[in-house]
Amino acid sequence: MQDTVALVLAAGKGTRMYSELAKVLHPICGRPMLSYTLMAVEELGFDRVLAVAGHQAERIKEVFADAQVEWVLQSQQLGTAHAVLCALPQLTDFAGSVLICCGDTPLLTAETLRMFQNEHVSSDADLSVLSMLLDEPGSYGRVVRDSEGKVAGIIEAKDASEQERTIREVNTGIYCAGAALLHGVIPAISNTNAQGEYYLTDMVKLALERGWKVQAVVASDPIEFLGVNTEEELALAEEVITQRTQGH
Repeated sequence: MQDTVALVLAAGKGTRMYSELAKVLHPICGRPMLSYTLMAVEELGFDRVLAVAGHQAERIKEVFADAQVEWVLQSQQLGTAHAVLCALPQLTDFAGSVLICCGDTPLLTAETLRMFQNEHVSSDADLSVLSMLLDEPGSYGRVVRDSEGKVAGIIEAKDASEQERTIREVNTGIYCAGAALLHGVIPAISNTNAQGEYYLTDMVKLALERGWKVQAVVASDPIEFLGVNTEEELALAEEVITQRTQGH
């Protein structure tokens, strides 16, 4: 995948796992969770793969000592936008696109990433957001569109009005953005929110304000974006991966 690097966010602690183990090291069908995202990314043949590690970074690097990955350290976990900010110095001379995905979505497939990447390139967008449609959108950030159907922003569930909460199109947390946009927008993201964190979703609003072309691409299978944060979700991911390997 020419002119594109992958950036995998894998610094989360995973407090709801109630385990000493870093979240992305939890095993699923005998392999650490992070290995599934790295495999999907690897299939696309990127020139470079960067991964942001934070909690138990040294242990994660040891487990993945053989992986073709450039490690980025996020010593303080201050949010997803802060994780990307930590990676920007390694992209100083890079002018292509950056595919940003999460290390805790083990069901993500290379096919979906390839479709998303192709849509980003063919549409000539500066920033693409991968979205999905859910009957019960719950705590996911809603993708707000204007009267012409263009992306107007992403609003977090807790900040959404009653009407906005009825929006079924939600953010998967996967993005593709030009490096120039990231260098311009990421350092401008603030942490003035309830959690005091730097959210990557704020990138969409800032990009729109600055005149960048933003689009949302709807993925077909929401199960791929199951974020594993609890033991129940870990068990569900294991079930799906088992079914896939058995050809169901």
